[in-house]
Amino acid sequence: MSLLGTPLLPTSKKIMFLGAGELGKEVLIALQRLGVETIAVDRYDNAPGHQVAHHARTISMSDPQQLRQLIEQEQPTLIVPEIEAIATQVLEELEAEGKVQVIPTARAARLTMDREGIRRLAAETLGVATSPYQFCDSLEQLQAAIDGGIGYPCVVKPLMSSSGKGQSKISTPADVEKAWNYAMEGGRVSQARVIVEGFIDFDFEITLLTVRARNAQGETQTHFCEAIGHKQVDGDYVESWQPQAMSSKALEQAQHIAKVVTDNLGGLGLFGVELFVKGDQVWFSEVSPRPHDTGMVTMITQWQSEFELHARAILGLPVDTRLKSPGASAVIYGGVQAQGVDFLQVEQALSIPQTDIRLFGKPESFEKRRMGVALAYDANVDNARTTAKKAANLVQVVKRD
Repeated sequence: MSLLGTPLLPTSKKIMFLGAGELGKEVLIALQRLGVETIAVDRYDNAPGHQVAHHARTISMSDPQQLRQLIEQEQPTLIVPEIEAIATQVLEELEAEGKVQVIPTARAARLTMDREGIRRLAAETLGVATSPYQFCDSLEQLQAAIDGGIGYPCVVKPLMSSSGKGQSKISTPADVEKAWNYAMEGGRVSQARVIVEGFIDFDFEITLLTVRARNAQGETQTHFCEAIGHKQVDGDYVESWQPQAMSSKALEQAQHIAKVVTDNLGGLGLFGVELFVKGDQVWFSEVSPRPHDTGMVTMITQWQSEFELHARAILGLPVDTRLKSPGASAVIYGGVQAQGVDFLQVEQALSIPQTDIRLFGKPESFEKRRMGVALAYDANVDNARTTAKKAANLVQVVKRD
């Protein structure tokens, strides 16, 4: 039985989020609806999650001393890592000492924060199909890996990054140095190491939201949301839709891969499992032990969004992954470099039938920073995609005079 208390009282269930961006913000709201006391931690002040949590804290989460000090000071019931740049060794130490419970586990947080850990687990330990890959510590090693078998085209990624930062496709030898430099700039931590992956000629990519949750009898079960299709530009998601049409055999294989990987990681919660699909063939790409940016579409497509599913699962509550309606999401980019921007034409976007808008509340805008998302539902996915993009394109982000 999951005991839920009252926020700000000694009996409260207190959950700390390490990372308080737009995804964490939505989970914080879902938890507060269930009477949970929330602590949002981020590296900068006034992050989206800071604006809704009961308590806001700003530290460098990659600093082991700062992280341990804050956790021991706050004494949360649960810790939920939401970004990559975290001193995960501290979480493992505190979990081993019996001082904290990490979602889904401290081991899972460590493995999935780093592309090397999760790729080696999937391909070398679990035997899951992946693209060919090598890890490289220098530009020279990267070139040697490509020449030695990875070939062109290929994809280079930092070991730790989010939302496609530092990721690029290499088509010719002339692209290699540029890709290496971009990976060094885009990594979440200072680490001169990348993964280079052979390019798979896939039909489409999906995110399979996979939920490990307890049923009414207290048994852990695996649940799947309908597959989410998505479009990326330079490794960054720009639109997503649900459901993605695919063969029953490919869907069965995708669910099998997702279950094998998440069963090994263990714990409770929602996982965003990224997969490549070509016909009936499926390859594992990555997994995040938390809500996924492409899954923002579930705010309009599912009875329980990915954020509500994560909140319920980590509290040990039953979940419902059923689809309410097909739909789509489209990113609203900043387009400008500015502090404290204004959003224009939101009313015009929301006047389009069957749409919704989420503005994240980020205190600073960059040209390619996600500042919001447009959502649309329709019985026809293609129509929903068109509508979501139309709504997103209407919203203008401008510098404040």
